[in-house]
Amino acid sequence: MGLKRTVENILAHLLVLLMSLMVLNVLWQVFSRYVLGTPSAFTDELARFLMIWLGLLGAAYVSGKNGHVAIDVLAKRANAKNQRVLKRAVSGFIILFCMAAMVIGGGWLVYTTYELKQHSPALGLPLAYVYVVIPLSGLIVTYNKVVDIITD
Repeated sequence: MGLKRTVENILAHLLVLLMSLMVLNVLWQVFSRYVLGTPSAFTDELARFLMIWLGLLGAAYVSGKNGHVAIDVLAKRANAKNQRVLKRAVSGFIILFCMAAMVIGGGWLVYTTYELKQHSPALGLPLAYVYVVIPLSGLIVTYNKVVDIITD
């Protein structure tokens, strides 16, 4: 699956970039607080938003690698055919959750915050830009699980 590998590579590079930005942001906060004596006003909020993006996109990345935490006691005791059925059922439930909670619910959150013109206090960033990662990661996880079902 060439497209799946491309998505994983893009996500991996984006996660490295986001983590690098977060490290630089926190270093600036420490420097400005303890060396300059005047803490920067925006760094706490930026670190929070970067952590949200890292967490959700990181979960999408891990879902593509099938590296998420799983309780596999039942699967290990089943035969090969039942393992495939169980794996497909779990992937189906993950797809349902991601579509309902992350894509539809997250999309509604993005739409609502955009329409209400809500902005973050320190950065003045529209909160819809922060929350757009929820449906985006939900779509990526859904894509990964659909590919898992098809290629199984």
